[in-house]
Amino acid sequence: MTGKPLRVVVAGGGTAGWMTAAALAHALGPVIDLTLVESDAIGTIGVGESTIPPIVLFNRLLGINEAEFMRATQATFKLGILFENWKDVGTRYFHSFGATGKDHWTAGFQHFWMHGQTQGHTHPYDDYALELQAALQGKFAHLPEDRLNYAYQLDSALYAAFLRKRAEAGGATRIEGRITAVELNGESGDIAALTLDGDRRIEGDLFIDCTGFRALLIEGALHAGFDDWSHWLPCDSAIAIQTASVRPAVPYTRAIAHDAGWQWRIPLQHRQGNGIVYCSRYLDKDAALDRLFGSIEGEKLVQPNFIRFTTGVRRRQWHRNCVAVGLSGGFMEPLESTSIHLIQRAVLRIARMLPAGRISARDIAEFNDQQFTDMEQIRDFLILHYKVTQRRDSPFWRQCAAMAIPDSLAHKIELFRETGRVFRKNEELFIENSWVQVMLGQGIVPESYHPVAARLRPEELSALLGGLRESVAKTVASLPEHHAYVARYCGASDAAAAVHRAA
Repeated sequence: MTGKPLRVVVAGGGTAGWMTAAALAHALGPVIDLTLVESDAIGTIGVGESTIPPIVLFNRLLGINEAEFMRATQATFKLGILFENWKDVGTRYFHSFGATGKDHWTAGFQHFWMHGQTQGHTHPYDDYALELQAALQGKFAHLPEDRLNYAYQLDSALYAAFLRKRAEAGGATRIEGRITAVELNGESGDIAALTLDGDRRIEGDLFIDCTGFRALLIEGALHAGFDDWSHWLPCDSAIAIQTASVRPAVPYTRAIAHDAGWQWRIPLQHRQGNGIVYCSRYLDKDAALDRLFGSIEGEKLVQPNFIRFTTGVRRRQWHRNCVAVGLSGGFMEPLESTSIHLIQRAVLRIARMLPAGRISARDIAEFNDQQFTDMEQIRDFLILHYKVTQRRDSPFWRQCAAMAIPDSLAHKIELFRETGRVFRKNEELFIENSWVQVMLGQGIVPESYHPVAARLRPEELSALLGGLRESVAKTVASLPEHHAYVARYCGASDAAAAVHRAA
């Protein structure tokens, strides 16, 4: 190590910038010289309001008090996503967090459930999922041993502001200013400094690009390159708008498919997030806006936010002395709420691989391989929702049904179709039960199941399935209403009043 602290410069604020700064300040404090540059004049995308369970761990690692954080971000709890009109118009299924039933060491619970279907036990798979049943009944509480798996529905702008306070308290310095140029070292090709308006200059050793889709450092200066995945995920546009709450918040996000994409609804304490995601080849902006306005509830609180994007990834998210975090590193459309998670994964990897002096080429290669693998696996899970469908009612859905898909996904689909099995690789984000719920929900019926399920005698199978259903039902019945629990646990005063009015 050298005698001087490593100079880390975060370019850009928003959720990505302040998650990065807060984590590095908390983990390393005075070991690094941490500066964040952002401009109040530059807006953020700010629609990453629905999260997945790993964010609970991220906040705990930073020592964040959950009730304080939820109060500050007007957050509600989230137990999963309700998918409507995806398998076909008029159908719905739920992708919940956590496990369904009880796995055996040789096979997942779905095999026992499938065997039960052949033996007269016709209860749906959903009846064995605690988080799913709690969500649909609008229930929530913290349970012993973290038995109820959850994430948050939150205001991402408020989350960034919350993390900013923690980062600055931990030693991060914020500089207000617009980046006008990125200065490269003429010998090494690394980034030497950022030039800000007013001819200010910020030098650094490691630069973290949180400039969003603009990717000013990783692409604008270093030309790291981008893999376009829009031939698999053709939606390229979104419109977001916030509305006043008209009813108590439910503990889940809705994803409602339409003839050229889908819409979201995300209930927070003080308002609801709404949006439409669509393919501009099949739906123009004005028609999409009309469709969004025709489906929202409650008073509009802001002007609509129009977003254009290309789904894809940079294979080199760490290039030279620059690391891309958030949208600058790639974009997975928000269908499974992975945007904030991908920020989190990158930030934690940076913290683990932070150089002591010279940057290691092996660290860079490992970081890029891990990040690319994460995004590739998430990509496959998202494609699954579009590809495996019975919808043929519009050109968009006919294109999705006909498109070629990655071999990795084709293998997973056919393996499940033939055997009911799902295998995960390399710390894959989505657990076996996630794949099972979505594949069953999208209409895949396995042709066989593991023989271990048939080993149970009829009375043993009845006791297993009946006991699991009863445990889920009893637990859910004992839970309080979600909105009432939120109000007691972390309710913000204005949000509590809004919930009371809606109720």
